[in-house]
Amino acid sequence: MSEPHVPQKKILRALAGETLPTPPIWMMRQAGRYLPEYRATRAQAGDFLSLCYNSELAAEVTLQPIRRYGFDAAILFADILLLPQALGADLWFVTGEGPRLSTTTTADQLAALKGKDDIHEVLNPVYDTVSILSRELPRETTLIGFAGAPWTVATYMIAGRGTKDQGPAHALKDENRAVFEGLLDLLTEGTIEYLSKQIEAGAEVVKLFDSWAGSLKGADFQKYALEPAKRIIAAIKERHPGVPVIAFPREAGDGYIGFAKATGADCVAVDNSVSAEWVAEHVQVDGCVQGNLASRHMVTGGQDLIDDTRRIVKALGNGPHIFNLGHGITPDADPENVQLMIDTVRNG
Repeated sequence: MSEPHVPQKKILRALAGETLPTPPIWMMRQAGRYLPEYRATRAQAGDFLSLCYNSELAAEVTLQPIRRYGFDAAILFADILLLPQALGADLWFVTGEGPRLSTTTTADQLAALKGKDDIHEVLNPVYDTVSILSRELPRETTLIGFAGAPWTVATYMIAGRGTKDQGPAHALKDENRAVFEGLLDLLTEGTIEYLSKQIEAGAEVVKLFDSWAGSLKGADFQKYALEPAKRIIAAIKERHPGVPVIAFPREAGDGYIGFAKATGADCVAVDNSVSAEWVAEHVQVDGCVQGNLASRHMVTGGQDLIDDTRRIVKALGNGPHIFNLGHGITPDADPENVQLMIDTVRNG
């Protein structure tokens, strides 16, 4: 007997351009500190990086929000800074302050980094996490892999930490274009290899997070946000035809317009600095969009959460849409508000 027909997963249908009566839903940082079960597993791992590199525990925290909420997708638990570590940068996390890296600002420091083909020894545990998830996720749940976009990852490597305005990266771009562009090239090539291995391990969709795209203006946005995304997506499509790519050039503003067509992305994720109505008019005309409820609602809840959720579902209901937040959920969010959001999306 042949296998019974399994309906295609909702997120894959939306990414293929289908307008669904109820949008599929997942949430950026859905495995995170707002969940007590995550905090317990992280304590077991010891620290954040140990959790990222422990395949069994990383798979466990990825599965936790699926068990609790039944999201339509799980996103691999990892961090965008694992790639720089795999390239040879020192990486550590300071409690309460965030990541620290050894800096890459000179030709010598750039030359000392590893090549794109030498990253997998460090990153193999991440691929193992993907393999575990592809076996253990419910069959209706889509598995999303991800990486940071080259510009965003470069801002951390150049400054050695997160910065409010990405000033050090802008300064290097202006003062030593050769080193700056060399680093972006290396990250672009490394990201292609990293995402490709995630797909080989079982990721069904990959997402490119360009968290600091909004600080690139004019020609710089074109050259350092759009062009690397285009290169990465073209390479992924060549190697893995049919695997959809979500691009998230956060706070791109008017840069969201035409981004999908220009890069080949199957979906553009949008933040909440633009309205869903604007997105429907300017971005969704080109295909699937993802977003864009303000993450503060996960803290405050109440009728405002319900009203805003309904407004977004309505505004984006005439085209392919994946419901999500406009940014990652914050550690102070109330798990009950997440359930309220899901119930509002699914039940109206």
